[in-house]
Amino acid sequence: MIEAIGLTKHYGQITAVDNLSLAIARGEVFGLLGPNGAGKTTTIKMLTTLSRPDSGTCMIDGFNVVEEPFEIKKRIGVVPQENNLDRELTARENLLIYGMLHGVRDMEKKMAETLKIVDLWDRRDSVVLSFSGGMQRRLLLARALLTEPFVLFLDEPSIGLDPQIRRQMWDIVRKTKIDGRTVVLTTHYIEEAEALCDKVGILSRGRLIALDSPENLKAIVGEYVVEFVNGDGKLIQNVCKTRDDAHEIAKQRGDGVTIRRSNLEDVFIKLTGERIETGEPVE
Repeated sequence: MIEAIGLTKHYGQITAVDNLSLAIARGEVFGLLGPNGAGKTTTIKMLTTLSRPDSGTCMIDGFNVVEEPFEIKKRIGVVPQENNLDRELTARENLLIYGMLHGVRDMEKKMAETLKIVDLWDRRDSVVLSFSGGMQRRLLLARALLTEPFVLFLDEPSIGLDPQIRRQMWDIVRKTKIDGRTVVLTTHYIEEAEALCDKVGILSRGRLIALDSPENLKAIVGEYVVEFVNGDGKLIQNVCKTRDDAHEIAKQRGDGVTIRRSNLEDVFIKLTGERIETGEPVE
């Protein structure tokens, strides 16, 4: 469905994306995971025709992103990181204008369907300015779904949302996958990538440093992590392949030890020596 080969993008002396290659299957939920500044949004902009790569190629559904942008735009829906809704219009009016610009047929039917998917049908005639941040993010998603895209791009879909609203957004993404769409999302939330993605590409400083299913990536470091605070007040983490190994280490350390399952941040730390949500080095 999506194949990128050697995508590279520079901004002056900064290499935002460095020789990125990946393949995303039809109907897959694919996540780009990494800290702010890792190149996630730049990658999405190149895949959605909003930014021209300095080198490399990308194909979506057999069409070249650079050479055939109009064909690409017919096939994709985008939820940007920035909120670009017209907040002085109603939810329905926002969708109506978008649908007219994109030649959507059966407009009233499609608007009703998408607003119901995101649970905003009862607020269709409310001015967007009166919506909470979570409601506005859901309306952005409804707008992207209006054209019935083959591929849905979500750039930090739950940024700034509280945990309860974030999980509501996850449920909507799962429903979208059930409809057979390919979903590409960027995130720096570990739990979001693990909860939604069939495959995850981990980005660091513009480079793709790992690509696999969440479970296979976590197998790189081991299944369990033993955590404790040492005498200097520093958090120490030992990664173990088995539960028995974890319990053995915990016995040696005594009280104040936590055993947990490994996660994608442990993978990122192992590969880069940094924390994924902050990009800061781990001592």
